[in-house]
Amino acid sequence: MSIPIIVMKKFLLICFLAGSINQTFACDICGCSSGNYFIGPFPQFRKHFFGTRYSFRSFHTRLANDATQFSNDFYQTLEFWGGYNISKKWQVLTFIPYNINRQSSDDGIKKNNALGDISIIINYDLLNTRKGDKHDNRISQQLWIGGGIKIPTGKFSVDANDIVPTANNQAGSGSVDFILNAMYTYHINDWGINTNMNYKINRSADQFKFGNRFSSSAFVFYSVSKPATTFNPNLGVLYENLSSSKLNKFKVDGTDGNALLASAGMEINFAKMAIGFNTQLPVTQNFSNNQTSTRIRGMAHVTFTF
Repeated sequence: MSIPIIVMKKFLLICFLAGSINQTFACDICGCSSGNYFIGPFPQFRKHFFGTRYSFRSFHTRLANDATQFSNDFYQTLEFWGGYNISKKWQVLTFIPYNINRQSSDDGIKKNNALGDISIIINYDLLNTRKGDKHDNRISQQLWIGGGIKIPTGKFSVDANDIVPTANNQAGSGSVDFILNAMYTYHINDWGINTNMNYKINRSADQFKFGNRFSSSAFVFYSVSKPATTFNPNLGVLYENLSSSKLNKFKVDGTDGNALLASAGMEINFAKMAIGFNTQLPVTQNFSNNQTSTRIRGMAHVTFTF
């Protein structure tokens, strides 16, 4: 079965406009905001869901003007997440992360395992339609828009004499930050598109401000239905853009960047449970004037719906 042309057109348009979002960059020089907000292909749920997610990110840094200074970083997050539809139009999402950070550099190994910053998002169901067309195609689409807040529940304790490197390895960002969010899903028969756009507005803590960041994702998936089980293999792209961090209101060189990643994964939906995973690999990137490179990333979740 070939993908309907209308699906491909919508997918290409959304990829161009949009491109769960992983909010963490890591190294001693690029801006690394603690707190991971990534949704990816959203679980299919009736009114409410809750579950756990595991994600990892790996980075390598080597200074261009001194090859003896390097850092290999491995960041993991174990996260409780949940969603609750308080009415037909309003939805609340909550993310509670536990961060496991490890930096191995020319200065030695640094570890930091602790509760991260909790995020709360409130979304409004702006568009929700189901219909058929003259070719007997089953079409549905849904658009959620909203915003929220990131609470500084994670520890943020930086070295006043070395703020930028120590800020990157904190469990939290130390500030109350704001999030703007949009999620769109389009179905036609067994094909679907899931997209997400997210903009995070960071504020200052201890005279240090992580750069604002824009992230987006677009996944196309196909549903294979079996008795009591639905398999949804998916392919997608993710885009991230990180603005420069600031120290005492001045920009910190080398703390901005962007990346485009390709992703492949699977979502499996049972009656009241969903299991999913995906792997992400960089296609193109430029962090810290190409001194930092992001490597393989991954995510897995177990979610219960009701």
